[in-house]
Amino acid sequence: MEEILIEEYNYPLPDERIAKYPLAERDRSKLLIYRDGKVSEDLFYHVGEYLSADSLLIYNNTRVIQARLEFHKQSEDGTQGARIEIFCLEPLLPHDYQLSLGSTIGCTWKCMIGNAKKWKSGALSLPVQLPSGEEMTLSAEKGEQTGNTFAVHFTWNPAAQRSNNEVIQQCNGITANGDLNISFAEILDAVGELPIPPYLNRKTEESDKTTYQTVYSRIKGSVAAPTAGLHFTDNVLNGLRQKGIQTAEVTLHVGAGTFQPVKVADANQHTMHTEIIAVPRETIATLMANLGHIVAVGTTSMRTLESLYFIGEELCAGFRIPDAEDTTLSVAQFAPYEQEHRLSTREALQALLNYLDNTQQDTLHAETQIMIKPGYQFRVVDQLITNFHQPKSTLLLLVSAFVGGDWHTIYDYALSHNFRFLSYGDSSILSRKEPAFKL
Repeated sequence: MEEILIEEYNYPLPDERIAKYPLAERDRSKLLIYRDGKVSEDLFYHVGEYLSADSLLIYNNTRVIQARLEFHKQSEDGTQGARIEIFCLEPLLPHDYQLSLGSTIGCTWKCMIGNAKKWKSGALSLPVQLPSGEEMTLSAEKGEQTGNTFAVHFTWNPAAQRSNNEVIQQCNGITANGDLNISFAEILDAVGELPIPPYLNRKTEESDKTTYQTVYSRIKGSVAAPTAGLHFTDNVLNGLRQKGIQTAEVTLHVGAGTFQPVKVADANQHTMHTEIIAVPRETIATLMANLGHIVAVGTTSMRTLESLYFIGEELCAGFRIPDAEDTTLSVAQFAPYEQEHRLSTREALQALLNYLDNTQQDTLHAETQIMIKPGYQFRVVDQLITNFHQPKSTLLLLVSAFVGGDWHTIYDYALSHNFRFLSYGDSSILSRKEPAFKL
């Protein structure tokens, strides 16, 4: 595999160009337009003018959870000891986001732990007061370590008094008698902190709970927002509908890996984090009916949509048919580059529909580790709405692949015309430069 030198995807980004706060009116951000190798600008409020009436807009409906929890060790004399921060990344038991966040008795999450050396043994406790005034205690027990993450088991009183067997039963989908009706999601809402990106170099503020969510967010699970969608307002969406532009949704729960720049010289040596996706059958059918006119809102939607091709390909070819013991559909990091792909996009999507019909499911659930980099051939997406990304990041590699290497032209323009960068920054709408794959 040909080297991709990450240093070639670097650019100077002064701290003052990073948008640490959103604009008061999110749809008044600047909009860079890239089409046919040319760059221009407008306001995001006018984004509909750069979309044809037969466009299909695909957005990621994930919602950011308040995933940071601050505990303190208790000293031997009973006083407050070392601060331990637990950052919930993804559920382990139950593995399903909705089941885990909806659990009312206990759950286990893959977590990063700040100051982990100070937490050698024993459970940590955190007082919880719900909006109703009810008080309880959240307990955390540290489990097995994998790399720089840990399995952390959470219970909350009086649920913490239940037997381990009862906890395991509910985590496996069996409801214990006397359900307390206080979910883990409610616990996080009460005492968790929203994990804004570290490159903002500031603490989370109360306003972030609103501004760091898209207006269409609804499925809880992400630890980072799909920031390309932050520019959309109800007025913008209404304007798109009036123009006849269709919309559909997917879900990709954004992980902490989205914050991590590439730290190896050859980007091919970078390991992509696995992300959970869910795509309704209706969305897949709508994609099939609108191929050639697909607009991805954000890189998370892009990765989800492009992953569909490779899942469909494997199902169609019989390479990867889940059985009773392994029901996980997945896309490996370098799957797009490891073999010749002859299936058309339409055939791959039809294979997904057949699979859902045969298994009597209305939503495709899968995992993706896909790495979209220069040399990638796009199968689904024709236009991309996205923010401006960090230097030496996999997201910048994705943009470069989409615009045929013209990322320098785009970013040089943005830097010289006072665009704001990263999560709360300005937006762009990019048209694919390379010819379409066999639809």
